[in-house]
Amino acid sequence: MKYRSVRFFAALAAGALMFSAAGCGSRTVGNLVTGNEMLGDAAKNTTVDEQVPEVSVPTEPSTDAPADKRVHVIAAGDNLIHYSVYKNAERLAGPGENYDFKPIYENVKYLIEDADLAILNQETIISQSNEVRGANGGALLFNSPPEVADAVIDLGFDVFTMANNHLLDFGASALEESINFWNNKAAENDLTVLGAYLNSEDADNIRIREVNGVKIAFLAYAEHINGFSIPADSPLVVNMTWQEDVIERQIKEASELADAVIVSAHWGVEDTTEVSEDRITLANKMVNWGADVILGCHTHTAETMEWITREDGTKGFVFYSMGNFICCQTDNFNLVGEMPDFDIVIDGETGECRLEDVGVIPNIIHYEIGDFDNLAVYPYSKYTEEMANNHGIPYAVPAGYYNYFSWDILNEIINNAIPQEFQKLDK
Repeated sequence: MKYRSVRFFAALAAGALMFSAAGCGSRTVGNLVTGNEMLGDAAKNTTVDEQVPEVSVPTEPSTDAPADKRVHVIAAGDNLIHYSVYKNAERLAGPGENYDFKPIYENVKYLIEDADLAILNQETIISQSNEVRGANGGALLFNSPPEVADAVIDLGFDVFTMANNHLLDFGASALEESINFWNNKAAENDLTVLGAYLNSEDADNIRIREVNGVKIAFLAYAEHINGFSIPADSPLVVNMTWQEDVIERQIKEASELADAVIVSAHWGVEDTTEVSEDRITLANKMVNWGADVILGCHTHTAETMEWITREDGTKGFVFYSMGNFICCQTDNFNLVGEMPDFDIVIDGETGECRLEDVGVIPNIIHYEIGDFDNLAVYPYSKYTEEMANNHGIPYAVPAGYYNYFSWDILNEIINNAIPQEFQKLDK
């Protein structure tokens, strides 16, 4: 901006001062008051020169734009509590304790704690009125002890998504109990929980969490519930990926309420790494409706990821499947998961949302010879070739179809699933 001379500003200041005390009864022309009715006798008898304060040369206004707002986010895939997972926790428990899951996760705790926002897919319900199960006996039914929640909350996760295919493993009453359990944990620990709801009003209550001044909305959908369905007389709600009218409405509403939208999608075919066309199509729809990040779950395998460009040129990002965070499966491809790691940035000048430093930290599920002894999850940077070559998977019972493991196999799985530009191997 260019400025006029000091003489001009002195004259202007003098004129303005003459009318600065104008009240509600004065007339105005533009922004200037005409007449001196409100100045008083002393002001009327004072010369203009005496009224003019010293005027300094204006300085250039600051051209600094408002600072961007930034949220560092980390996420993890299926927290799948198999029988041998909770048996490990049982062995780790001290006197008077039933289970201690915390040591299983301790190698990745620094990553979770370092994030401003951490998101986990809780794959199994927690119903304390039912028996603890983890697919033991051949039945794919899961119900986990409450100590699981204590461990992952202690780990530093803030957001828990529950929309998955195991919600009705023990019926609607167990699901309701699990929802209430997690709602209580949320109230006690300032958590955000979503994906299974007590009623339709609860399902339409879009969860929003403010982090570093950024409002982030969360939505979650499941592809199926293992052939079960919520009884007709039950008010419980699980929104499904085939309900595109619901998804579109909720994403658009979330976009109006928040600065960024994160969607959890529990979809795909288990034990596969190929991304199906229907998921690609739905991912593109969700991003164009307003989703900024899609966190895929369910396949128990690490899958690829990509940017999706909207019609207006802005972008969203989809992680098609994060794989497992913890499990005791016995095929090698089930033992490598993804921990998405990225920044949500809100432009200080325009308010637009963008993603930066987008990538994936591979996580490896390790156990040793015996009954899945010394089970733990490791980030790639803390895992070693010696550990890979001594993995217990070749001796696990029941045996998988791909029950061999090595450093080379680990890296092959990572390279096949995660494009090199998104690999974060040193975190």
